[in-house]
Amino acid sequence: MARRKRRYPSDTSDAQWALIEPLLPEAGSGGRPEKHPRRDVVDAILYVVRAGCAWRALPADFPPWQTVYWYFNRWEQQKVTEQILPVVRGQLRADEGRDPEPSAGIIDSQSVRGADTVGQDTRGYDAGKKVNGRKRFIITDTLGLLLTTMVCSASVQDRDGAKSILLDLYLRTRVRFVFADAGFAGRLLDWATSILRTTVEVVRKPPEQRGFAVLPRRWAVERTLAWLTAHRRLARDYERDPAVSEAMIRWAAINTITRRLARGTPAARQQKYMITPAT
Repeated sequence: MARRKRRYPSDTSDAQWALIEPLLPEAGSGGRPEKHPRRDVVDAILYVVRAGCAWRALPADFPPWQTVYWYFNRWEQQKVTEQILPVVRGQLRADEGRDPEPSAGIIDSQSVRGADTVGQDTRGYDAGKKVNGRKRFIITDTLGLLLTTMVCSASVQDRDGAKSILLDLYLRTRVRFVFADAGFAGRLLDWATSILRTTVEVVRKPPEQRGFAVLPRRWAVERTLAWLTAHRRLARDYERDPAVSEAMIRWAAINTITRRLARGTPAARQQKYMITPAT
């Protein structure tokens, strides 16, 4: 039985669901029919990603958490999020007057603390950020839309971890030019040019810069990291398997992109309201 009404901010709108539903795999032939509507399952997954709760803490009006988790794992085995992401990203790029297939990307990493569920074999210490946990690598297009992601131990250096995600980018997209920060400088640039025929251009701070300033190109990927960590499941790494962390990142990106497509305009910053005490 379908839920009677959409009651959580993370629930898909009708327009958003119209974008996602055709991209989900068809139900298998044979066996008993699916008991729970797929929209309820997707809403439950997005609730976990957006609210940051445990699977067992799903509200009672969603399908049973075991069912939702089964679908989450099953769809990841079928690489559903990896198939949905480029489709909705291409639609948004087309709406923005861009070529659906990007030709340039931006790479960055983010170290996040690991919860007690993150095992010692997949966690490490980032001495630069003073973070014990995992490191996320993402590559976006120049609009800040996610192209690919990779999660590893936080102790991995940027120039080393970037090889895996750049190889994945090479295999998945036509992007052969990537902007990066100084953490990716060094032998990685020659490796990317000779092995992947990909140019990695380091965007450095101007010598005269003092304090924080928005740098050309790099600001887009920094904004994407902010979009992702607005989903509370990504504020810290809770997953035992880094592949599950990557799936959570893709679900967050799909949620952000489809909401923007359904809305038709970029999100507007919430206005501040001054409360005047009653006299």
